[in-house]
Amino acid sequence: MGTVEIRDVRKAYGQIEVIHGVSIDIADGEFVALVGPSGCGKSTLLRMIAGLEEISGGQIAIGDRVVNDVVPKDRHIAMVFQNYALYPHMNVRENMGFALRQRRLPRAEIDARVMEAARILGLEQLLDRKPRQLSGGQRQRVAMGRAIVRQPNVFLFDEPLSNLDAKLRVQMRSELKELHQRLGVTTVYVTHDQIEAMTLADRVVVMNGGIVEQMGPPLDLYDRPESLFVAAFIGSPPMNFLEGVVEGADTLLLDDAQSIALPMSVSGKGRTTVGIRPEHLSLAATGWPATVAVVEPTGSETQITARMGEHVVRVLVRGRTDAQPGDAIHLTARAEDIHLFDSRSGRRRRPGE
Repeated sequence: MGTVEIRDVRKAYGQIEVIHGVSIDIADGEFVALVGPSGCGKSTLLRMIAGLEEISGGQIAIGDRVVNDVVPKDRHIAMVFQNYALYPHMNVRENMGFALRQRRLPRAEIDARVMEAARILGLEQLLDRKPRQLSGGQRQRVAMGRAIVRQPNVFLFDEPLSNLDAKLRVQMRSELKELHQRLGVTTVYVTHDQIEAMTLADRVVVMNGGIVEQMGPPLDLYDRPESLFVAAFIGSPPMNFLEGVVEGADTLLLDDAQSIALPMSVSGKGRTTVGIRPEHLSLAATGWPATVAVVEPTGSETQITARMGEHVVRVLVRGRTDAQPGDAIHLTARAEDIHLFDSRSGRRRRPGE
């Protein structure tokens, strides 16, 4: 069984606690991405699952066994690192089979596992090459092959695509997803790239400052972020935010004294932050007045940066537009696409709050 249970796990270096009681249940065969900015604790948590970092408190179980005091080689996991960690003096075949030779498996079984992994990853023609003779993408495939041959209960990936160029990252993302669909092995994947997390994972765990801000299916986080942090982190381009005080039932008075009419009734008082994704803002004949600052066409869509008083907002237009810098425009959004947050706590506002 490849289940992973993380129960109130904590990590401290001396008096400084960096992981603050994290609890996550990962189902057998599930692909879970840990995502967040640098220093949020995601890689530390992954290394604790792997046994490369000691746990200061709490419990981690893989399958039906608590592994707090189990050495890494006995946890039935395989880890793929950011820097590939290949042995430069060994060829591809030797790199992929190294861990199996250490376990003294029969030569025939080692050869069979290496060839099967090479077939899955398209490495059959590269088995006799040294790492220096491979491209970055090929080296990453070898690193994944070395993990596959171990036939682990859990795969652990620590930002495996961060050293690749943008085009190759997109290609390898697709290959990783196909690999998971084929093998069905439980996978825990650490990345700072929310696009990787959204496209690869069954479930995304957003971390911030050593705690879990929110976890759930990728589109749930996109559609209903529970905090300003998640709202800002998930989605590309990032969400627009307008902060002010609600007046009456449907007017937001911004800090620069500009008022905007909201397309729904808002109950409750206090400082409120309105969040709207760029793709949910539309150009219209009437609405919120703005001035175009920058137009960035990409062919299939156009990103417009506009100013609403002292606020800068981004609008993502499908297709092309005639808008030019300096043009006066009006923006609208549907009520169901507007998110309300309490400005002080940063949490999502509930009806009546």
